[in-house]
Amino acid sequence: MTLDNQVRLLRSRGMTICNEEKAKEVLLDVGYYRLGFYWFPFERTYPSKRNRVHEFVTGTNFDDAVKLYYFDYKLRSILAFYINRIEINFRNFLTYTLSNAFRNNPQWFVDRRVVSDDFILSFDRTIYTASFKLNPVIKRHHIVHPDDAYAPAWKTIEYMTFGSVINLYGAIKDRTMKIAIANHYGIRYIEILENYLEIVRELRNYCAHGNVLYDFIPFKYIRRGPAEVSGSRNFRNLNGAVAVVLYMLKQISVHRYTEMIEEIKSLIEHYSQSPELAAIISNISGLDAYNLR
Repeated sequence: MTLDNQVRLLRSRGMTICNEEKAKEVLLDVGYYRLGFYWFPFERTYPSKRNRVHEFVTGTNFDDAVKLYYFDYKLRSILAFYINRIEINFRNFLTYTLSNAFRNNPQWFVDRRVVSDDFILSFDRTIYTASFKLNPVIKRHHIVHPDDAYAPAWKTIEYMTFGSVINLYGAIKDRTMKIAIANHYGIRYIEILENYLEIVRELRNYCAHGNVLYDFIPFKYIRRGPAEVSGSRNFRNLNGAVAVVLYMLKQISVHRYTEMIEEIKSLIEHYSQSPELAAIISNISGLDAYNLR
């Protein structure tokens, strides 16, 4: 469909487009399909995804849909920055803890006395021999140390995905050691830390791949724990996920925790100047954790 026809279709469905040329520029830049996720909340039948009529509520403005798109984009950028801090911290603390516990065993991550057989088998098949073949740091290590079957933990784990690091934590056989790691983050139970890490990982992937964030629904429910998640709907939405990120971040750095809250507050205030957009953000973002609004 041509840009002219796209504009015509949107107007026929009740959308106000004040600057047609600018609208065409945005449609060509972002795309009609992708923007459709951001004008969906302005449709009469929202949030139902069945039997959509694609008609907009009175007063819907193209500019507000575009602003929601940029709100979502900037929120992803904020979350990605702070989630990266959590990922690196957990990766390093896990490596530090186990490497000091097994000082004479730098390849403890493939030792059947330390981790499960299933993890080692999966690691050999899908991580080390596949993903690491082209890694220049790992390749150089084996050139310099040809007798090593694996590079040491502090090198190897650095290049594992966040998901693989979480799986490594789950594969540790010594529950006492796993509890100690959970306790480091103010969490009593292994299962809650694993759940929190999975929520953080899933949200990280949403941000990394540019997925629509405002209607984020994690695959698993958020377990009850020290993160301040309240209200039944928040145990499986963006609000609850943000609460988990904030909790984990606070265990690492109170300064960064405060900084993240202020950045999200500022973002919400900036994009809530339009009453119509403010209502949409309030309803769909769920960002009421820690008094973000």
